[in-house]
Amino acid sequence: MRFLISSLLVIAALQMTSFAQEKNAKDLAEIWDKTHISRIAPSNVRHKDLKIYLEELKAMGLKVDEVGRSYMDREIYQVEWGTGPTKVFLWSQMHGDEPTATSTVIDMLAYLQKNPEEAWVKRMSETLTMRVVPMLNPDGAEFFQRRNLQGIDINRDAVALKTPEGRLLKKLRDDWKPVIGFNLHNQGELTAAGNSDNQASVSLLAVLGDPSGKSNPGFERNKRIASAMTLALREFIPRNLGRYDDSYNGLAFGDNFSAWGTPVILVETGGLHGRDGMYLVRKNFVALMTALQVIAEGGETKYDMEIYEQLPLNTSGRLMDFIFRNANVIEADGKATVTDIGINRERRRESFSTLTFIRGIGRLSDKAGLTEFDASDFNVVHRFSKVRQGEIGELLLYRKDRVIDWKVQDLPAAFEPDAVFSLGGWFKGEELMQSRRLPRNP
Repeated sequence: MRFLISSLLVIAALQMTSFAQEKNAKDLAEIWDKTHISRIAPSNVRHKDLKIYLEELKAMGLKVDEVGRSYMDREIYQVEWGTGPTKVFLWSQMHGDEPTATSTVIDMLAYLQKNPEEAWVKRMSETLTMRVVPMLNPDGAEFFQRRNLQGIDINRDAVALKTPEGRLLKKLRDDWKPVIGFNLHNQGELTAAGNSDNQASVSLLAVLGDPSGKSNPGFERNKRIASAMTLALREFIPRNLGRYDDSYNGLAFGDNFSAWGTPVILVETGGLHGRDGMYLVRKNFVALMTALQVIAEGGETKYDMEIYEQLPLNTSGRLMDFIFRNANVIEADGKATVTDIGINRERRRESFSTLTFIRGIGRLSDKAGLTEFDASDFNVVHRFSKVRQGEIGELLLYRKDRVIDWKVQDLPAAFEPDAVFSLGGWFKGEELMQSRRLPRNP
């Protein structure tokens, strides 16, 4: 009996030690703050910048291999870390304009390689072998476009395999046969978490890969891991988490990976009002490092699948970047119409000026703007053309109490506007506008 009690105490102590080694969400966020080597806004990272990051990883002793070439003959790399039996495969930026996770995986690999003495890192290294393709579509990344330079969406090429990038991805999986995959993407910044005004800053999906809908152990394991990731992210963005559409797509790599024996977790990073791209790299770091810890410890059974399943489904169409409420829009004949104007940004590199376009005209009571302006005291005209759907979002605003000849040839030269909205911001007159910004996220 004394031996049994002693043994149980030893087991309990070991369990407590293991638990103490785990890093919680706030620990992981602090680790990223202190150690990340990514220093370029993720949307600005090009293939040449990735190669500089990879040279840093090689100098740390990481295994970095060229494993293939893109359609335009750019190198595609794979990085390996760890020596354990559990094979984990991550790939990022198969869509060239979806860059957040590329910086994230670089930071993850750098930290893990530089801190082998940490007990939890050592445990992961002994348990996992991780292979990472940080930029599957370097041609698309170079031009900041979704497709490769054949004009093909690589993520719809899992069956036809017309792209060299798609053929490479399948070969990497088939040759190694990882037990879990992470498919890392970005989604639209105006995607909402459920029927709310909250951006879905991170959305998760455990990919079933079976059109019949029949569950399996790998799928259920991934839902539990996604629950752990959800709990970690709730520490920072509790209102901004969603679940991605789980409709089966027989052409997509996520569904096919899962069907081929590598169950996949999809991570889609959206936007977060008032925060830049590096903040979202930080959130990805927390989520993915949490997942790796859970896998290494075999601890997914601690997490209830319902945490993931109860995430609100992504929705689209409600959020807009800017809404001008009750604007007095001047027509070509000088007549005025009171209406709302909705304007959205286009996805661009952070270093580029952001083009905006008018995407809504009328009573936009069913829409919410991340920033809204009360334009009821102003007459509004387009800077170059007409205020209408599809035009670029360039507006001139004049106080209603001014007398203006709207038919004059060069309006802004003859009558200086009180405010000018251009390239998604105020060129002048911002102090005149009453704005209502949605609450800043944490």
